[in-house]
Amino acid sequence: MKNRVYAAAFRFITTFLFLCSCFAVSGRAQAALESAPPLPAGMTGSNAGDPRSKLSPGVYDAGEASMGIKHVMLLKKPDAFQLGSDDPADPKVRTALGAMGFGDTSKIPPPFQLVLAQLAFANSDMAFQGNHLFQGNFYGVNVYDIADPAKAKLLTSIVCPGGQGDVSVYKNLMFMSVEMPNGRLDCGTQAFPPPASGQQMAASKDRFRGVRIFDISDISKPQQVGAVQTCRGSHTHTLVTDPNDKENVYIYVSGTSFVRSDEELAGCSGGTPDKDPNTSLFRIDVIKVPVAAPKNAKVVSSPRVFMDSRTGVVNGLNNGGSHTMTGVSKPSDTDQCHDITVYSAIGLAAGACSGNGIILDIKDPANPKRIDAVNDPNYAYWHSASFSNDGKKVVFTDEWGGGLGARCRANDPNKWGADAIFNLKDNKLSFANYYKLPAAQGDSENCVAHNGSLVPVPGRDLKIQAWYQGGISLMDFTDADHPMEIAYFDRGPIDPKMLVLGGSWSAYWYNGHIYSSEIARGLDIFELTPTENLTQNEIDAAKTVRVAELNVQNQQKIDWPRQLVVAKAYVDQLERSQALQSNQIADVRSAIQNAENGKERGKLKKMAKSLEKSSGSMKSAADTVRLQGLVEILKRPAV
Repeated sequence: MKNRVYAAAFRFITTFLFLCSCFAVSGRAQAALESAPPLPAGMTGSNAGDPRSKLSPGVYDAGEASMGIKHVMLLKKPDAFQLGSDDPADPKVRTALGAMGFGDTSKIPPPFQLVLAQLAFANSDMAFQGNHLFQGNFYGVNVYDIADPAKAKLLTSIVCPGGQGDVSVYKNLMFMSVEMPNGRLDCGTQAFPPPASGQQMAASKDRFRGVRIFDISDISKPQQVGAVQTCRGSHTHTLVTDPNDKENVYIYVSGTSFVRSDEELAGCSGGTPDKDPNTSLFRIDVIKVPVAAPKNAKVVSSPRVFMDSRTGVVNGLNNGGSHTMTGVSKPSDTDQCHDITVYSAIGLAAGACSGNGIILDIKDPANPKRIDAVNDPNYAYWHSASFSNDGKKVVFTDEWGGGLGARCRANDPNKWGADAIFNLKDNKLSFANYYKLPAAQGDSENCVAHNGSLVPVPGRDLKIQAWYQGGISLMDFTDADHPMEIAYFDRGPIDPKMLVLGGSWSAYWYNGHIYSSEIARGLDIFELTPTENLTQNEIDAAKTVRVAELNVQNQQKIDWPRQLVVAKAYVDQLERSQALQSNQIADVRSAIQNAENGKERGKLKKMAKSLEKSSGSMKSAADTVRLQGLVEILKRPAV
């Protein structure tokens, strides 16, 4: 969730100045509704006539709408990860606020007290390893057994407060981001002493803000074996592997919160670059983790990825000005990355860095270097990034409103709070188009672009993506200039009269299913079903791709096996785009079916030679790639 929300809360903790906010920041928190103003001139909004726009409300009984996505099951949050009350006067609220470092709360309106208390129990990001799913939470981590997704079950809960709780896994190690000032070295739930009125929080040797490291060799009893402190904590982090170094992994730390005092962690400074060239702002941190000795993990560099390489000015990037309902704001400096997605196979990373989208050279993973940057007045907060599998496109998301507001209404511009798709050529980004959830959501539904991953359908660029209470949406961005939705799932609002934070934080494809971290409810599991824009063969082809681990921000290159079902997916695509004549389609399908039945396998090679002659007649680059993929399988099909 966006830094400004946390920063506001933390500034209040330290100064007791309340920042008025009308948004919810937790699973069941309440806030006044905010109506959308008229659309700015020349802008269009989402479709209020979509079936998703008028679903009935509810927590576990809300109305549902779907196309091409089947809901398999919902696993509710464990009781320990629930505040257990929607009443601001409940003592549980005060207890939770005390644990987060709030002292005198008399100046905080009761509804916002509930907001802050429930933030401590929100579900966050996910990682996968084998048959295990690791779901982060502001209160810790839950580990699920997903060997049979239709019968998934909770294995282990780790109570370890500190927010945001994003996780990644590597072999026997699990990494966890900690940003909020209630994090303790020992994962304890007891509160730090609240600050005196008008004073900053007292420094404490027991406070932890940074990246925790757990040994998960025994999944039933994870043990913390390392803890690396950072000056701004860890809002998110990215696991980075070096193909040339098998003994270490790296963690890119995106700290987006306030800088802690030098008294609490030596070397920390929140000064501006002109007054302190060693400021803890305007950088990321790189942690090197010896896999065999994680207790020795440490920060090995703090790259100035926003520096102007010509002048050496640390604050060398700014957003160029961002949109408002009445115009464009003044430019502001970019001093943080929210998410960084690395793609080691091509030696690049894409950083979504609050005011800018950037490209990094990560061939030396300990010392990433910025090689390109873009901004966009339609973007409020660059949040996350995904490469296409061939590395020729990057999708950036814009978390306008921080995930705390209704931003998908009919009067919300569809260029704001959207995806921006860029082409990437010669390490330079060039804008192609926007994609936003096409269905209008209500005033009480927090909705904006959030986390997603590629779905490995060969011959296409597909991304499944979370939109908070907008549900999940499957976007086809094969044609970067004309992205389109081809599947979706959505629920009605949690509450129709109050804005309540809920919905999908992350939606990721993993080994044949889609998993959604539902902020308020728990864990959703889905599977794809055929539609006119997605065939069963394409779905089955995607299921042939199996990985042992998945950390979405450590993007892995997808390779498809030479199975005939993959060939059938290519054929379906070539038929859909009318790239081959109907008699050619029929002949290829007949040859494949015979081969599957153990007949005339040699005919596939003859068919491949015939199809190669059609390569020059393809009308699009995508169809050329599909035909080449089809031909290669027909030449050497896997038995």
